[in-house]
Amino acid sequence: MKKLRELTDAKIESGRQNNPEFMNGVDAIIEQEKAFEKGKDAIKIGQKAPDFELPNAEGKSIVLKSLLEKGPVVITFYRGNWCPYCNLQLRALQARLDDIYTLGATLVAISPQVPDGSLTEDEISKMDFIVLSDQDAKVALQYGVAWQVPEFLAEHMRVDRKLDLEKVNNGNGNVLPIPATFILGQDGVVIWNYVNVDYRTRSEPEEIIEALKNLS
Repeated sequence: MKKLRELTDAKIESGRQNNPEFMNGVDAIIEQEKAFEKGKDAIKIGQKAPDFELPNAEGKSIVLKSLLEKGPVVITFYRGNWCPYCNLQLRALQARLDDIYTLGATLVAISPQVPDGSLTEDEISKMDFIVLSDQDAKVALQYGVAWQVPEFLAEHMRVDRKLDLEKVNNGNGNVLPIPATFILGQDGVVIWNYVNVDYRTRSEPEEIIEALKNLS
């Protein structure tokens, strides 16, 4: 099985071949955002993670504190089901979910989409982890990973992808989470994280599993 980064690298290369001008623009934006240290406000290892209560795909409220009572929690922020890199990541996590559960952890995926829009009903039935909706990006902001999407990318989504973030995010503007993953110990303290403003790169499931092994 290919690693997640191999799959995302292939996706990036395909994008460069099919739309080099756009990918060069993305590269420039990412470099600019890195220069401004986007993501520097993300909660750090050793810090207590903010508690939250968010709806799942069925509209049921899920509280982080209750999940922590069962064991460690892995929280991954993703942009939405429309993002191919996010879909690659979620599928990769699904493939290693047994390993994560064996280590006593719960996996939670959070996006700004409305509860019935984060994944299709068919996709939800195949995902064995918790999918939550952070419609106003409040939790993403608390975790320091809320990102105002640059107009270059927002316009690309509107024109080329026919994707209106304002509509997808239920009227909450062009704010998306920086793709980030946090592992919380049962005390709610961050013991591992991965934050990268480049939405095309993600943490490997194996890295998450190794961090959980070190916790146990």
